[in-house]
Amino acid sequence: MHVPFRGGPEALTEVMTGRVDFTSMGMSAALPLIRDGKLTALAVSTPTRSKALPDVPTTIEAGLPDSDYVYWMGLFAPAKTPPAIVERLRAETQKALKHPNVVEKFAAQGIEPMPLSPSEFDALVKKEIQTNIALVKAAGLKFN
Repeated sequence: MHVPFRGGPEALTEVMTGRVDFTSMGMSAALPLIRDGKLTALAVSTPTRSKALPDVPTTIEAGLPDSDYVYWMGLFAPAKTPPAIVERLRAETQKALKHPNVVEKFAAQGIEPMPLSPSEFDALVKKEIQTNIALVKAAGLKFN
């Protein structure tokens, strides 16, 4: 049974108390609770195993074909942003993602950067939109 929550912390609390059987969310929110033994990781939804939880199978390995789903974050700028500025943002972001402090903090949270070019990121967003539209249709979801 689907149980809607206002946010991740509420869902995690309900799983830890046993009132809800499981939840799915980004790694960074759940990882500290997994490490403290308050939650058990059943699977990761990425196409490959997580470096933070190498012994935890992917959903595909757990027997759910075509179930991979990557939670990601990205930087967006207005559509008419000059290409030189977009390139500068990309270059500075890539530099920041390689900084030892950032690498360390991300690794501790189970975050694995996906450095993409602007065109690769644009393709990812378009693919995600189509994938999610198909998922909503397949599930028969209706919205107000």
